[in-house]
Amino acid sequence: MTVRKELWFGFGLMALILAGAVWMVASAPTMTNGHYGLLMLSLVVVAIMLGFPTAFTLMGMGMLFAFFAYHSGGQTSAGAVRQTLDLMVQRTFSVMGNDVLISIPLFVFMGYLVERANLIDKLFRSLHLALARVPGSLAVATLVTCAVFATATGIVGAVVTLMGLLAMPQMLRAGYDVRLTAGAITAGGCLGILIPPSVLLIVYGATAGVSVVQLYAGAFFPGIMLAGLYIVYVILMAKLKPAWAPPLSAQQRLVPLPPRLQQLGARGEAWAPASLLRALKGRKNHHVPTGYMLRQLAVVALPAVLFAVVALSTYQGLTQVKVEETYAELTSLNDAREEVSNEGGLAEPEDVDEASEGLAEPPGDEETAGEVAEPPGADEPTDAAKTEEAASDSVALPPGAGEGAATTAEATTQPAPIGYWVGLGAGALCLVLFYALLSHARLEVFKMLLSSFFPLLVLILAVLGSIVFGLATPTEAAAVGALGGFLLAAAYRQLTVDVVKESVFLTAKTSAMVCWLFVGSAIFSAAFALLGGQALVEEWVLGMNLSKTEFLILSQVIIFILGWPLEWTEIIVIFMPIFIPLLDNFGVDPLFFGLLVALNLQTAFLSPPVAMSAFYLKGVAPKHVTLNQIFAGMLPFMGIQILAIVLLYMFPQIGLWLPEVLYR
Repeated sequence: MTVRKELWFGFGLMALILAGAVWMVASAPTMTNGHYGLLMLSLVVVAIMLGFPTAFTLMGMGMLFAFFAYHSGGQTSAGAVRQTLDLMVQRTFSVMGNDVLISIPLFVFMGYLVERANLIDKLFRSLHLALARVPGSLAVATLVTCAVFATATGIVGAVVTLMGLLAMPQMLRAGYDVRLTAGAITAGGCLGILIPPSVLLIVYGATAGVSVVQLYAGAFFPGIMLAGLYIVYVILMAKLKPAWAPPLSAQQRLVPLPPRLQQLGARGEAWAPASLLRALKGRKNHHVPTGYMLRQLAVVALPAVLFAVVALSTYQGLTQVKVEETYAELTSLNDAREEVSNEGGLAEPEDVDEASEGLAEPPGDEETAGEVAEPPGADEPTDAAKTEEAASDSVALPPGAGEGAATTAEATTQPAPIGYWVGLGAGALCLVLFYALLSHARLEVFKMLLSSFFPLLVLILAVLGSIVFGLATPTEAAAVGALGGFLLAAAYRQLTVDVVKESVFLTAKTSAMVCWLFVGSAIFSAAFALLGGQALVEEWVLGMNLSKTEFLILSQVIIFILGWPLEWTEIIVIFMPIFIPLLDNFGVDPLFFGLLVALNLQTAFLSPPVAMSAFYLKGVAPKHVTLNQIFAGMLPFMGIQILAIVLLYMFPQIGLWLPEVLYR
């Protein structure tokens, strides 16, 4: 019965699209090529909803209507065929020459390798124990795990499927509501298409001509904001409806201690630093090796050492001033030399007979004419010599040289800003609280986080940091990420020939799909422009006399509705080339528009009937969990996504502050 309802919904939506196309054709006084372009757009959407491959549907429709455009322009059939084939080759070659697309297979390969390193099980368990006292802790741990893992992999289907296998049974056994459970897993799994490194942002950047580096910097805080809103909603629901998310029992919060710590008599609630130091100083360590206790103390000291290193390096970076060398003294010296050469140099005598050749006889007595007389004033230096001597002295020891050196030495440092000291104080307070509450149980949770959460965090920061701070291009950072995924899989002993073979195969499959989508989109967009569809859309939108706000609302509503029947890849490659040319008319920054679109396209995975996250979860969920329950659980999270879009529009600096600080 459920499937029948979905089929009726899908067929009704397709009928609505076709009815709109027929109405457009019937109401137009004369059918222009622009109307045929809109008809092509409607047919493409219906064909994709019927299940035809997106890339080849775009190529087929594009070539068919491109032939129609050339033929209707007066070309013969043979000429139209030749021009259509030329268009296909040119558009395909332009896609092949796009350097940005090289990063897609590398990021996808990194994601598949990280997925097969089996980190998600350890990550979820460590986060679940670390957040055990938070209301709705299992759902919060699920969202944090999804956010971290989705960021490292970017593969929505893999994250939703794995979390459905891992977290859903535990949440249902703990008494969590099915709808809250399904909503947390599906919404959390979709964060990978927003939080960098995201393939969606690469595709949008290549389509819209926007810097992927700036998109990554801009999407960072909106992604964190959306994940934070999800967590706040779960905590509120756990407080308002405790039956939906009951607190964990003492048995579920229990952290087992290693046997060697149990030999020392360690208890879970005992303060770990003092206990380990007493055991280390004791004469009898209950046959526990000293090296083991030293390793435990090294883990205890690790946060303090890391805090000290970060604080010192940050202080040096903020207080050190880069001295810019100036050449004022040398410039004035050059000016002095020019004056000397102009004033004291040899000048052409004024009364020289043009016909005479060589030097003339100096005036004087005939008797002394043959003798060389010493020029007057030879004992005293000339003005030119004095000037040169003064200039040479200035080179040897410029005036105020000692003072300038002292000033330069003082200018190499500057006081640290107030923000540094505020951050240092906050970090020190957190460090004190960490050590004050560090029991043996929390130490074990911290060690679990060290082996699961922090490796992924280091990988993510290495990739994003190298991109955001300009150390590497997205393609180079993707190569670093692929190497990091390779090393992670090797470190966790999951790197086998079968794993590498499967990862390479899936990477090639995904990359081929994306590249063919770009080829199909390029051909489709060219045909749409040839028919004048883009000009017709611009004329229609501009004729509505919309303000900037009204245009943004209209565009986001259209994208939201398109998220029902289409996936984000189809929306980006088909409809973004239609929206992007309109942005200049309304003064909209393409970067800001891309961030709004990225937030909005979260709904493409959560909105029925083509809510792929729901089908991923349904495939691994227990039999009693219905698709309608999953859909009902996703609806509140769709509302949160709309709230995030509104917040980003009202406060655009959420997304634009970091790119402006780093790149503008």
